[in-house]
Amino acid sequence: MTNNNMYFIANWKMYGNLSSITTLKSIKIFSKTRKLKKTKIIYCPPYTLLRPFVDTLKSSTIKVGAQNCHHQTDFGSFTGSINAKMIKSLGCSYVILGHSENRREGENDKIINLKIKSAIKENLKVIFCVGETLKEKRKNKTKIVLKKQILNGLKNISKFNNIIIAYEPVWSIGSGKIPASKDLDNIVIFVKSLLRKRSRLKNIKILYGGSVNTKNIKELSKIRSINGFLIGGASQKTKNFIDIIKKTIN
Repeated sequence: MTNNNMYFIANWKMYGNLSSITTLKSIKIFSKTRKLKKTKIIYCPPYTLLRPFVDTLKSSTIKVGAQNCHHQTDFGSFTGSINAKMIKSLGCSYVILGHSENRREGENDKIINLKIKSAIKENLKVIFCVGETLKEKRKNKTKIVLKKQILNGLKNISKFNNIIIAYEPVWSIGSGKIPASKDLDNIVIFVKSLLRKRSRLKNIKILYGGSVNTKNIKELSKIRSINGFLIGGASQKTKNFIDIIKKTIN
């Protein structure tokens, strides 16, 4: 069965410079194949590369997103910050919010909620990350943690069409370990059910992120409840990123 209606989001984190743009040539060529018509490929490089990536990929179907944004929509005295309005003005379509690496630096549900609202106001599509720590997993609190993060992060938000949930268990990121297929399927179904009650949307997109690579993608792609992948380190090498897409859609 071909699984081609999927999201593949490359989160480059704090990697890359202007010379990295040359690596996009092969993904542009690859993105023009017929099999990828329903497939959505999004690159989220560092802020410094947003405009160069937008310019380089404008002749393709590949979109560009930021890795975070400030919660303040209007301009203001926030040294070193970039808001959703500025990200949108660069030609970006997406923004990652609530990533565990930013939560670890002090972001809480209230701040994330404000960021999501600011992104929606600027018509950016939000990749909203949620996930439990190893300690929380061992105490069987995964669903409790996810419910709290989702309900608080989406508090007083009525428009869900531009929101994609990315389940990223904190204990999996960079560890090489992924959840058991049965557990992951159960969690994704739980999140979709929670959101259907909250939003009444039927077509809810849930992605998986956390040590996704060329070796485990075949196993992960068998889980039909998953609508795509948020990919970190493996997306920085175009060959690996393309290989992940190929193994998912074929």
